Amino acid sequence: MQPLLQIKALRKHFGKTEVLKGVDLDVHEKEVVSIIGASGSGKTTLLRCVNLLEEFDGGEILLDGESIGYRLTGSRRHRLRDRELSRQRAMTGMVFQNFNLFPHLSAAGNVMLGLRKVKGKGKEEARAIAEIWLRRVGLGDRMDHSPGQLSGGQQQRVAIARALAMNPKLVLLDEITSALDPELVQEVLATVRSLASEGATLLLVTHEMRFARDVSHRVVFMEKGLIAEQGPPSEIFGNPRNPRLVAFLGNSRD
Repeated sequence: MQPLLQIKALRKHFGKTEVLKGVDLDVHEKEVVSIIGASGSGKTTLLRCVNLLEEFDGGEILLDGESIGYRLTGSRRHRLRDRELSRQRAMTGMVFQNFNLFPHLSAAGNVMLGLRKVKGKGKEEARAIAEIWLRRVGLGDRMDHSPGQLSGGQQQRVAIARALAMNPKLVLLDEITSALDPELVQEVLATVRSLASEGATLLLVTHEMRFARDVSHRVVFMEKGLIAEQGPPSEIFGNPRNPRLVAFLGNSRD
């Protein structure tokens, strides 16, 4: 069965620094893949390339068989036009570390915005979809609250609802608990566990080792811009082979 996401020999530079050095990674439909690794290993950059928030310098990303971001003509790559990039970007849902909610909009308004502007939904339909997803993340009684009236965990759950309401093929989660107080982490992780159990395709960067072990079908360890080891959680956490991974897990907080 063809993977939903195929990343082939992906390379990315920031100036003279090569951050991604030829990454190969497949993610299948309904699979949950967690990426772990030290700061600076390229984890977030990888996600941002998949979502076209970063241009990449070499390699190819295929989502549901479609080449993302570029067209190849012979050996030359051509960046797609903005309209096409926007269409492709809507194929993925991205949840960031810092929520990125619009403070002047309600929880429902934040979820509705993409539905109206990108998907072209009418106000009533967009509101109905927003209500469905806000209830699914446990915020049915907070739909008309502004972000300033919500806790950090609640804001992050609004961000998750916003991403999923767009009906993406793939959901990208980038360290979504790192900006939260410890007591709020579990409510967000419980929401992601629920999504995983319902068959969402998730590619997530996390520093929560216990969570990665519990929720993932596969765990990927990145080191210096490359995938150093990957496998089921039982192998990655129970019998790691790469010395760098062994050291990383020894230093992790959980």
